Amino acid sequence: MTETNGGTNPADKAQAALPRMQILGQFIRDMSFENIAAQKAMSNTVQPDVQVQVALDARKRDSEDQFDVIMKLKIESKSKEETPQPLFLLELEYGGIFKVDNIQPEQLHPYLLIECPRMIFPFVRRIVSDITRDGGYPPLNLETIDFLGLYRQSLAQRQQQAPKADA
Repeated sequence: MTETNGGTNPADKAQAALPRMQILGQFIRDMSFENIAAQKAMSNTVQPDVQVQVALDARKRDSEDQFDVIMKLKIESKSKEETPQPLFLLELEYGGIFKVDNIQPEQLHPYLLIECPRMIFPFVRRIVSDITRDGGYPPLNLETIDFLGLYRQSLAQRQQQAPKADA
């Protein structure tokens, strides 16, 4: 005979308490692509050196348990020459609207800045690939971003800046 606690199955309680995320929407907040090489009539045959900068931002929406998570990318491509020449500059702010349930308050910040960006990254990668291809370059396929490492790096920078602010 199996004993139940007042008719509730402990497995059902555990399932209900698991963190849940739902993507309610995605959007491009801002995007700019400057094809500097085309403006200067440079050849597209040069070897590019691509630098990618990533920043993340999250904020609560007016609706309960809903958050905006914005991924900001700045991608600069320069020629690999003694005197590097800029080829293109792509800036993209891509956002997701997330409904998040069953997350402890102390875990919410890392969840929003690690797990949510992981969910929207494939869409960002496709946009970057399409824009660079449409700009006359080989499609730029972004490498997977380590959002956990990025989060830890951000925390370390804040801790280094905190003592300076108190001085």
